[in-house]
Amino acid sequence: MVHQQSSQAHLSSNSDTEDMALLLAPRLAYFAGVARTEHVTRAAHEMNVPQSTLSRAMVRLEQDLGVDLFARHGRTVSLTPAGRTFLASVERALAEIERAAEEVRVDSDPAAGKVAFGFLHTLGAETVPGLLHAFRADHPRVRFSLVQNYGEAMLERLRAGELDLCLTSPVPDAPDLVARRLDEQKLRLVVPADHRLAARRRIRLVEAAEETFVTLEPGYGLRRIFDSLCREAGFRPKVAFEGEEAETLRGLVAAGLGVALLPPPTVPRPGVVELSVTAPRAVREIGVAWLANRPDTPPVAAFKKFLQSRRGNLLPD
Repeated sequence: MVHQQSSQAHLSSNSDTEDMALLLAPRLAYFAGVARTEHVTRAAHEMNVPQSTLSRAMVRLEQDLGVDLFARHGRTVSLTPAGRTFLASVERALAEIERAAEEVRVDSDPAAGKVAFGFLHTLGAETVPGLLHAFRADHPRVRFSLVQNYGEAMLERLRAGELDLCLTSPVPDAPDLVARRLDEQKLRLVVPADHRLAARRRIRLVEAAEETFVTLEPGYGLRRIFDSLCREAGFRPKVAFEGEEAETLRGLVAAGLGVALLPPPTVPRPGVVELSVTAPRAVREIGVAWLANRPDTPPVAAFKKFLQSRRGNLLPD
């Protein structure tokens, strides 16, 4: 019972703090103006508000705080010790608000704003740099905050408002997201250079049913595609290693620790051979996703339009 009463008191304290903040916030700029000029009439003129409004606001502010912030000397005022303490915090708060306002104004600038853009690790070496290079040919001052991650993590960051849009696979299907398919990428069976299958150019996935696989961890989009293709081929894969990055898996294959189903590398990797998979059709779809019903800033809208214009031509040859 004591613990419950303590929790209720804590909740009440939090609520009182929020109520006080809502009560004080509209009058903080007025207070800073009067404190700066030490003259109510002059402050009212500078802030373009009636003197009576400003005087009442200062009286109410002192009443709400329960302390005297000013010593009054006719039409002039001076800060009390409590007023000087309060002013230091108020100036920091107002400066932070101004900084935040300027940041969102700059980020929304059509010519020089910012786009928070997420993408899969496997698209980071070649695809995304090429896209950004092409986009900035017409939008040279737009800035990007780039995030590389696996698909589910990026969708979580979209929902949290940390990303404006992302390139991901599989293309998500969720009521709170909008997604557009942009391209597809063939997956290949990667085997060691001295493997019994290394002399082949093409293979049906079922022919690798008895092999040991290295693959991405559960939760990754490529892992879901891999599991689905193996089911379609009629077998359950034997997985020896699970990793977080495709090129690490290629290294494991080159070391003879298994085979893998992966998208093509940016640069050919020595020690491995990559076979085309003829059945089932082994591809992954790449799409762009964003949060439904979220208004776009002009730079985000421009980049979204650019990405959709690359449909069918998103990935390098």
